[in-house]
Amino acid sequence: MHKESFQPDYTNILKVLYNERPDYLPLYEHHIDTPFISKVLGREISAEGKTGEDLVEHYRTVIGFWRDHTYDAFDYEAAICEIFPGHGAILGGEGPIQSRTDFEKYPFDELPEIFWKTYTPHLEAIRKALPEGMKAYGGCGYGIFESAQDLVGYTSLCLMQYDDPDLFTDLFKRIGDLYETLWSEMIKRYSDIFVFFRMGDDLGFRTNTLLDPQVLREHVIPQYRRVISLVHGTGKKFLMHSCGCIFSLMEDLIAAGIDAKHSNEDQIAPFSRWITDYSDRIGLFGGFDMNELILNPYDYVYHKVLEEGTEFRAKARGYGLGSGNSIPEYASVEGFEAMVDAVREIRRREK
Repeated sequence: MHKESFQPDYTNILKVLYNERPDYLPLYEHHIDTPFISKVLGREISAEGKTGEDLVEHYRTVIGFWRDHTYDAFDYEAAICEIFPGHGAILGGEGPIQSRTDFEKYPFDELPEIFWKTYTPHLEAIRKALPEGMKAYGGCGYGIFESAQDLVGYTSLCLMQYDDPDLFTDLFKRIGDLYETLWSEMIKRYSDIFVFFRMGDDLGFRTNTLLDPQVLREHVIPQYRRVISLVHGTGKKFLMHSCGCIFSLMEDLIAAGIDAKHSNEDQIAPFSRWITDYSDRIGLFGGFDMNELILNPYDYVYHKVLEEGTEFRAKARGYGLGSGNSIPEYASVEGFEAMVDAVREIRRREK
């Protein structure tokens, strides 16, 4: 297929956050794993151990991959959980906070310094590496609920809400304090490199939310409001990414001020439901279940994305096309390329 030259324009994808129809159909991914990019490029790329100009060159390569695949912006999140002392319970097991004593001695006050020492070199390198017309989206990685999981562990967190409800309450407030501190500084230092800000916080699984919806309304969504207020206060827009069946929380999230939503799985609901229920109020990203892209050959993916992507763009006001989740290392290269090529064809036909 002939591939026309592409000049990225971050203002095009930004229109989705305003729930306006973009000039051309934008591509969006929550994340594209660096090992997947290496697989496509046929050479190993990694930020590990890189500093200075070597780190800048790494991000030029990564951003160049997104640009060459006709994205207007690329994702970068400075991952909060990964700088937590004792990080890992989000993947299973118990975290470092199991009691009031653990909570009181946990070094929350030291975390901002650790965070900025870790991520400032990357953010500065991105600032130098961004080509004309491109910006990042993201900001501070992980979400309020995910941070609680990482600090406590999912099973322990479920028990804590009954065994020590005051600690449960205080934990979410303290995480909210941390997020307000980190996000305030992120917005102050790096608004120029982000076209919009984003939080990823997986609140659900295939059939329901991971905690009772009312518990999430009382303890998690108020912390979202703090971050969203900071973002909106500087004129930026806010995207919410959450996997799982969270329809019971969508009205609360919209009321909290989210400007757009990403993540969908066909086994939960067809993407058409998201359009029918919410596209009159917020922008929407995604549309294509990751399994569809991974398990099927090029022609199947290409024609499915061509047909349904055209339909989604016609029905939704603000819409950006991509996988329902992200592009992991094990993703099919031909499935990914088929999706991108189909979007190119939709754009061509619209001309």
